[in-house]
Amino acid sequence: MRISTLLCLSICVVLVFASACSESPENGNVLILSSTTSVQDSGLLDILVGRFEKESGITVKAIASGSGRALQMGRLGEADIIWVHSPDAEKQFMADGFGKSRITFMHNDFVILGPENDPEKLVTAKNVHEAFAKIDSGNTLFISRGDQSGTHSRELSVWRSAGLSIPDESYIESGQGMGATLLIADEKEAYTLTDRTTYLAMKKRLSLKICFEGGPELLNQYSLIIVNPDQVNGINVESAEKFQQFMLTNDTKSIVENFGVKEFGQQAFFWDYER
Repeated sequence: MRISTLLCLSICVVLVFASACSESPENGNVLILSSTTSVQDSGLLDILVGRFEKESGITVKAIASGSGRALQMGRLGEADIIWVHSPDAEKQFMADGFGKSRITFMHNDFVILGPENDPEKLVTAKNVHEAFAKIDSGNTLFISRGDQSGTHSRELSVWRSAGLSIPDESYIESGQGMGATLLIADEKEAYTLTDRTTYLAMKKRLSLKICFEGGPELLNQYSLIIVNPDQVNGINVESAEKFQQFMLTNDTKSIVENFGVKEFGQQAFFWDYER
């Protein structure tokens, strides 16, 4: 009788332990989010992920990289949901069947930073094409991310739409994220294209200033894409859908619209999604 009782107790302990393990973040519900670096560098990502984890009980593993790398992670099944800002690449991702859904929900903008004295006088340019033409014909270095990120893709598209070739001697690819690229541009007193929010987050560390801004070509829209489980195995669709729903709530809208006012003295992102 004693052996039987002990055996039952042991089995119960094992079952309880197994159940607890299956529900723990390390062994159970983990959502892999691949995001662009700008939402991480600004601090917005940590705020929203922390709130979602608290409300849902789901653990989020956030991996920040350029949009190109983030989308590639989706293709390889290394991410469940993607937060990116590279519209053409996103549309191709969806057309190839790798996305279950894509929702564009917020934006900021790109700006051209440069040395304090703006040696090529970009401030006088009438549009971004003229600003790039001034860089092309000048002697000041231009630092590109060169990493297939959303920012890099937008930069390349501006060179093309302006009818310009990438400069030979004055063009340097950092191959790094936005924050590191800004530091390189600052050190070399060069021009660079950046999203405004990353600049605001790093402004106190930089001597660079905004030399050109404005125009539809510099609109920077962000989207959420749930990876298609019919195309890629092992996708945590349920948690991805919960995160997407959370990101589209009025509470999240309020957080996004108020973010930056306290941190940087101005609104950093603007809401686009309408139900």
